[in-house]
Amino acid sequence: MYTTLLEKSTKVLDLSGNKVKDVQLPLIFSYPVRKDLIRRAFHSSFTQGLQPKGRDPMAGKRTTAKSFGINLGLARVPRIRGAGEGALAPNTAGGRLAFPPSPRERVKEDINEKEKRLAVISALASTTIKEIVTNRGHRFTGDLPLVVVDDLGGIKKTAELEEILIKLGLEQELKRASYKRIRAGKGKMRGRKYKRTVGPLLVVHDPKLPIVEAALNLPGVDVVSAKDVSVIHLAPGGHAGRLVIYTESALKVLQDRFKGLIK
Repeated sequence: MYTTLLEKSTKVLDLSGNKVKDVQLPLIFSYPVRKDLIRRAFHSSFTQGLQPKGRDPMAGKRTTAKSFGINLGLARVPRIRGAGEGALAPNTAGGRLAFPPSPRERVKEDINEKEKRLAVISALASTTIKEIVTNRGHRFTGDLPLVVVDDLGGIKKTAELEEILIKLGLEQELKRASYKRIRAGKGKMRGRKYKRTVGPLLVVHDPKLPIVEAALNLPGVDVVSAKDVSVIHLAPGGHAGRLVIYTESALKVLQDRFKGLIK
């Protein structure tokens, strides 16, 4: 897709939150925010990891329950002989499901490769618009996008990284991201009892930097390399506008990655 875009500039901050210089942003950050395209690409990426599931055809039917018949003042649902408990029928407690999941159901959503790349560009552009980011619930002070010197990638200690993020104006965001709640439903019994709040995303130029491990113990904080960043990272749940911190070299990697796609 070709469209006329205007270049933007932003300031580069050091690890203390002070301005170092101004830098020109790649054209991808000026692309229009297409929420419909972002949501479609998210569903496509998310459903790629889903495993088809289905029920045993005899599930809920392995019972001797039969209806007692009429003229007994009872509903004519199948009942277990002797106990009188309802079974087999979909509308009874302990009965089978009326429409159980089928392994033949199509769970993956397909998307064109060019659409997928444009969705990533659109999600990147949404990270520069403060209104979209704040509407998503993020709390921070300062301007967007947040671009930091490459020294950020060399951080090895979690406490040191937390201190730097606070200096960048993300103290309230870290408190928000530490919140977790108990999940509703049966997921509590399946190894996913808690739901965590999504916090800031750090986009670096190299996936092997020490900061990747340093951020593991910060709740809600994720680190991803610029060549691997996707809609899953930029728009969790299909909602655009995640708070993202870029390193200066990461901008160059993003520019080369999507070079020639837009003008």
